[in-house]
Amino acid sequence: MTKKIKQFVFLLLITPLFSNAQFGFSHEIGAFAGGVAFQSDFGVRHDFETNAGNTGFGIGLVHYMNFAYRAECNCYTPETYFNDHFKLRSELSYNSTKLEHFGEWAEKNSIWGYQLKAMKGEAKVTDIGMQLEYFPLSIREFTATDGAFAPFIALGAHYNFFQNNTYSELGPLGTPITTYPDYLPDGYSSEGGSTWSVVSSIGTRYKLTELSDLFVELRWQYYFSDWVDGLRKNPDLHEENKANDWNLWFHFGYIYYLD
Repeated sequence: MTKKIKQFVFLLLITPLFSNAQFGFSHEIGAFAGGVAFQSDFGVRHDFETNAGNTGFGIGLVHYMNFAYRAECNCYTPETYFNDHFKLRSELSYNSTKLEHFGEWAEKNSIWGYQLKAMKGEAKVTDIGMQLEYFPLSIREFTATDGAFAPFIALGAHYNFFQNNTYSELGPLGTPITTYPDYLPDGYSSEGGSTWSVVSSIGTRYKLTELSDLFVELRWQYYFSDWVDGLRKNPDLHEENKANDWNLWFHFGYIYYLD
């Protein structure tokens, strides 16, 4: 873990403690796991085979500030619309996806087809960030009702540290023999880096017990970089490559309420 990641984790952990002391929030912690579909320069966009093939997994830890309840006095906060319908979520997560080219171009019986088919990669991304979750139904009523559901939508921003491992089974990349022409001379990378992303999600909680919830979530994440997967065609020459990398998460999680 890099020094930057350690600093971010420390801030995410310590900030809620000071917030609780000053403003009377309560806290929730949890974890989740699920699948990730990565949309990148590997394969053909909007192609079912690509979408089904370039999938991986994601795991994460979450912390929530619950504005409706004060843990130190075991009481509700003053009733306002914000307190009863919003929670602030902090997250540390990781996802990994093995990538390869699918679709008609990679299936062609030609040197270009062989080059695409032989090109592989893997995107490994560590996320740290926050998002604001909106619950249309009352958080207080949900908290007091076992077996209830609490749908939500969310929007937030994450900072991402990514690693990619782009290579060819034909040999070292960078030569006309091993590398598809559109990625020459510098359309590939294995260096990794960091970037911001915006996340938007929809999901629901299920009240399991008085102090625990289950949740399911579908999340869209858009990176402000086209290098997360390790490939980038020249967007001035290739109109289809103007979009940055993005992915879809679908995961299940467990949340515990701290007294």
